[in-house]
Amino acid sequence: MAGFGGIRKGRNEAIENISVQDEGDCARCGGESQPSTMDGYLTCSRCSYEWKDPNYVSKKTRGPPPNHRRDNELIQEFKNEMERGDLKGILGVDSNLSEAQEKSLQRLEDKWMTGMQGHYNAASEDRKPLMISFDDDDNIVSTEVAALTIVSNGFDGGEEIRLEYPGRGTEFYAYNEKSSTGWRRGDSSESTARSICNVINRSSELVYANLNGNRISFELRGDDLKPESLVLFVDDPGGQDIVAEKGGVILDFRDVTVWDDYRNVVALVLEDGIISPSEDQMLWVMRQQLGIEEEQHVALVLEMFGDNALKECPNCNNMGQLYPEYSAWYCQACESWL
Repeated sequence: MAGFGGIRKGRNEAIENISVQDEGDCARCGGESQPSTMDGYLTCSRCSYEWKDPNYVSKKTRGPPPNHRRDNELIQEFKNEMERGDLKGILGVDSNLSEAQEKSLQRLEDKWMTGMQGHYNAASEDRKPLMISFDDDDNIVSTEVAALTIVSNGFDGGEEIRLEYPGRGTEFYAYNEKSSTGWRRGDSSESTARSICNVINRSSELVYANLNGNRISFELRGDDLKPESLVLFVDDPGGQDIVAEKGGVILDFRDVTVWDDYRNVVALVLEDGIISPSEDQMLWVMRQQLGIEEEQHVALVLEMFGDNALKECPNCNNMGQLYPEYSAWYCQACESWL
């Protein structure tokens, strides 16, 4: 059978290559052994086959048991390394902090340790445990855009919280346990605040609510949302149980007693150049409180923002243009005065 001799020869050479050799150290080719790069193993100098060294004795020794002295030594060693490196000053390693830095770290610790407890559920909420924002100098800045404070727990019905954003509509949260977006009155102001915080986090598409005692702090849910455009409005007809705050200004008509107070609120409202329906209602109530005429209000708007100030239509959410000669805004889509 001519032509098959080469195949038989190849088979014989393969058998010889993979057969175990009695001579030499390597069980595969009989080559000499040499130390491997792995402890406890040898390698063949000819075919690089590796096997366990039967004469290897482990040199591992058990260290001393941990104690508080050893822990202190490790902590001090870590601090020394931090002081020598580029990360000096983080995590409180640098003890020469200014008073402002100490307060900033304390606020961050309080927010991390206590501000997120009781209402954040990682299994159901797609959010970061903590939002941190930095300025151009790498200083931590607050991400709070507005806040609510439960000053009294004497709710008697009709209380309502509104979160509003131009073009995105209004979210309503009322004192109503039977509603899916309603909250209940607890045994204390803190428990009522927790109920409000929970329902807002469960339903809102605009903000996250962070609880701190009887105070609820709001952060925006998306980077595309502008802080100046968020509207927080509280309708509290029975008494001053809830106080709303934005930009350091208390948004309560009962606290507006002079023209300058009203001017400050108008400046806050016009920060984004738009008067939303809830803002419009709040300003109207304040004008009734102070006896300010509509013409005076429009004159103030023109003085502060010119005739570019827009008013959102409560019916179609389009923006109405200001007509100073009529002291009113007009919605083209609805063909109605606002």
